Amino acid sequence: MKPPQIPVDEQERLKELQALSILDTDPEERFDRVTRMAKRLFGVPIALVSLIDENRQWFKSCFGLDVNETERRISFCGHAILEKGALVINDATKDERFFDNPLVTEDPHIRFYAGQPLRTMSGQGLGTLCIIDRAPRDFSDEDLGMLADLAGMVEREIMAVQLTVSDDLTKISNRRGFLTLTRYSLDICRREMFPATLIFFDLDKFKEINDTYGHVEGDRALKFFAGEMRETLRSSDIFARLGGDEFVALLTNFEVDMIQELIKRFQTMLRSRCDEASLPYNIEFSYGFVNFDPLKHESIDDMLNEADSAMYENKKSKRDVMHKPLSDD
Repeated sequence: MKPPQIPVDEQERLKELQALSILDTDPEERFDRVTRMAKRLFGVPIALVSLIDENRQWFKSCFGLDVNETERRISFCGHAILEKGALVINDATKDERFFDNPLVTEDPHIRFYAGQPLRTMSGQGLGTLCIIDRAPRDFSDEDLGMLADLAGMVEREIMAVQLTVSDDLTKISNRRGFLTLTRYSLDICRREMFPATLIFFDLDKFKEINDTYGHVEGDRALKFFAGEMRETLRSSDIFARLGGDEFVALLTNFEVDMIQELIKRFQTMLRSRCDEASLPYNIEFSYGFVNFDPLKHESIDDMLNEADSAMYENKKSKRDVMHKPLSDD
């Protein structure tokens, strides 16, 4: 048996999956409708909407099995999400990856498998719509087309969920997505005693950009800032646009005494990229940050409020310097 490989963008993939808040939720007719259609169209005993979590595959919709999850290391779908198109196994007993897999040698005795990857708007493979038979069978190009069409129906439902947790302009998480993702992260930090720091960003003179160059250019500045966050921060960090010109990032398992250095590096990189892009303005920001204290911060909201206050003080100090009267000396 060959366990599935881990995608190179696994951290980003898991973040998008967790942000959906779909794992371990109750069955929903909008997904069950598709698996029923797949089961009937292809005449198979098993049809699933399978989502690949960190160590398991979990079934959002399941017809023909008595379990709602299996280990990821023995999953067929863990292999399927690595494919550009459908993964088809005509006879698992003759495939070196699966012939001794317990899902083949034991119940449910898989012989035939076809799984079409389900992807997010950014292209991440979350799982599959798959059909399974206990007898080997062929699968035609027409069959592949029908399976892809059905998977497209599932993807549209997932995208509808994703649109509620993503910022439409910048394509990073919105407030709702950020609150969902950070809940998972802070639980891990509490349990493993990992450090975490929340940084609150507010763009300086953003209204002037809108007033001087127009709202289209203002949108460009917001997208530019979000893109630089994506480039500068680690794939394990969680960042979002909270709304307007406010952004936030949660850095976990990061040395807290390095935060100021990270922010300075981000400022330098942002200025450099603005020059390279020949923007008619510089994108500057005020910031505040707070280190996670499990005895003090019951939720991410507590950290947001504290970091927001620190950001305001940083912005106020800049204004005070600008309006400081000149000395007579």
